[in-house]
Amino acid sequence: MRLRSDIWVAAYLRRRNADGSIAVLRRRGAAEAGAIVVKIDRLDGRAALYGPAPQSLAMDLPRGVDRLFTRMHEPEWIDPLEAEQRLAREVRFDSDLWIVEVEDREGEPLLDLAR
Repeated sequence: MRLRSDIWVAAYLRRRNADGSIAVLRRRGAAEAGAIVVKIDRLDGRAALYGPAPQSLAMDLPRGVDRLFTRMHEPEWIDPLEAEQRLAREVRFDSDLWIVEVEDREGEPLLDLAR
């Protein structure tokens, strides 16, 4: 059984803030099953967006993994303004979307990524 989105986000925020990063909830989505997007800002003009992996990749999750994420753009890093424009489009498409932003100079998402 999958964790509710609100519980997953609360745990992720706590984990990121505990590791010395600054993590904030920018947008609250549907508590039970809203999609989650994580923006990583390196504070040097580079950012990345991670969203839910396609369902076909998340069929057989490894033990202990609740959600898989994938980078939402082709280049490894994009301009923060481009990331914001992409987030605005995503919100228009999905009003139940959660947005978490993390400031991490190393650029580590600390997410379970689809391979």
